[in-house]
Amino acid sequence: MADTRGQLRSGTVVLGGMGLLAAALTACSSEPDKRCVDRDSYTAARGYRVVSDQNCRSAKSSADGAYYYGGKKKSGWVSGGSFTVPAKGSGGSSGGHGVHRGGFGHGGGHGGSGG
Repeated sequence: MADTRGQLRSGTVVLGGMGLLAAALTACSSEPDKRCVDRDSYTAARGYRVVSDQNCRSAKSSADGAYYYGGKKKSGWVSGGSFTVPAKGSGGSSGGHGVHRGGFGHGGGHGGSGG
């Protein structure tokens, strides 16, 4: 009976590890969060109107389409992002904050006695 419990625990650990790996790979996707928007549709209250991706791929579209990275989408409109492609490792839609280094007690890079 104890042998069966040990096998179940090890199986759970393997499955849990696979879930973490899948989540990490999804979070580190090479494709940034982007939407095609009409550059001429901006309003302060709503942001930019999201349009079909074909408006960003074709010069013969009815809208002045451009890819908009990050931001929050609400009811066919997006705001809070940028037309600039985020640098790799910048966190995509997390506001452009990269990896913070420093470990435990990181306090803005001050070292020593502070005197």
